[in-house]
Amino acid sequence: MHELDQVTSAVLTGSRVLVGIAARSLAAVEERVTLPQFRMLVVLSGHGETKLVTIAELLDVNSSTAMRMADRLATAGLIIREVNPDNRRETLMRLTADGRRLVDEVTTRRREEIDSIVSRMPSQHRRALIEAMAAFNEAAGEPLVDTTHPLGWP
Repeated sequence: MHELDQVTSAVLTGSRVLVGIAARSLAAVEERVTLPQFRMLVVLSGHGETKLVTIAELLDVNSSTAMRMADRLATAGLIIREVNPDNRRETLMRLTADGRRLVDEVTTRRREEIDSIVSRMPSQHRRALIEAMAAFNEAAGEPLVDTTHPLGWP
């Protein structure tokens, strides 16, 4: 097996682990939000008050899909939607305190499970993982997660 194939295989295996962690972290809140809705909450958590059109772009969905997701999240009391006072044709959205708590709760579950796995690795492998994941994330164009306010991807 070529090196690229080995790396791809290792990343695919790791992605299965991370998808499992993500699924388990969302299990406790799945009656309240879907995975795409949670992604919207995470984006709002990271960006603060944001225009609907911007959220749609960041989630790579059309505006009508983003609006339907926002409708459901607003009905659930997780976001607030308001008309932009500077441009009445735009909708601004932000998390409610309940929405922030939900994001924090899910993120804490993910962090705890990842911490548990990483703590079982020898320290030299943990150091190598930091370097490898930083390079992987950079190649993917993914910004570094702020460890003081982590928002793991759903």
